[in-house]
Amino acid sequence: QVQLVESGGGSVQAGGSLRLSCVASGSFSSLGTMSWYRQAPGKEREFVAHITTDGRTYYADSVKGRFTISRDNAKNMVALKMNSVKPEDTADYYCSSRALYWGQGTQVAVCS
Repeated sequence: QVQLVESGGGSVQAGGSLRLSCVASGSFSSLGTMSWYRQAPGKEREFVAHITTDGRTYYADSVKGRFTISRDNAKNMVALKMNSVKPEDTADYYCSSRALYWGQGTQVAVCS
């Protein structure tokens, strides 16, 4: 069982940067692949990025080159560094473990 808690959300100006963090707790041997998803009002949840246990990353085209996902296995933490944010990035951001366990989300609002 894994509990995930996101933090770091807030309002940010377009073109600015924001760093989201997700810390896992509970009883588990490995978090496996960790992912970030987001959901804007009225839209379905969409994939943002993931990172494997050995550090391989993959990004959605919409954020590629702007966002960076990272993890610290010793701290059971995954982060999402958001650079050059756009108003379209406004959404609730969720982290997941193995696309099975989910956090409650943290809100990101990008102002033009």
